[in-house]
Amino acid sequence: MIEPSDGPALAGLLSRDREAYARWLPERPAEFYTADGQAPVIEALLASHGKGLAWPGVVVCDGTVIGQVSISSILRGPFQKGFLGYWVSSLHQGLGHTSRAVGLALRIADDELKLHRLEAHTQLSNLASQAILRKHGFRSWGIAHDHFYADGAWHDEVFWERNPTGGPAS
Repeated sequence: MIEPSDGPALAGLLSRDREAYARWLPERPAEFYTADGQAPVIEALLASHGKGLAWPGVVVCDGTVIGQVSISSILRGPFQKGFLGYWVSSLHQGLGHTSRAVGLALRIADDELKLHRLEAHTQLSNLASQAILRKHGFRSWGIAHDHFYADGAWHDEVFWERNPTGGPAS
């Protein structure tokens, strides 16, 4: 679970990878990339968790924060679903950390949050993220054109879904 003390580490990672991830992440004010800027972000995530609307976590390797994983936009009632999001520092990619974090988030979604369905989005060109989602039982179910604005342009995104039965909600 994310903690207020994770702010400086997250700010450092986000700041270092700002240009490398410009295509994948929305534009943010300069303050976002500082420890002071991360404090209200983390507070909001923890407040959402307290209301049952999110589960915010960090990705850790050898005791060091290297990224973030979250389940957000949790809907209860007839939906019982949430939205999976994640990122790992460019220095730690390709080492299995992202897949491990997604696997842990899925266990939390199933065992702790009791969610029936998880959704995720990837840009068409993000083949590594798509491979991770497939590995963990997600299926693509459509493409949203001009869905996400980042790095000065609109990008198409693939929509992904995962539920325990692999089919329509029961």
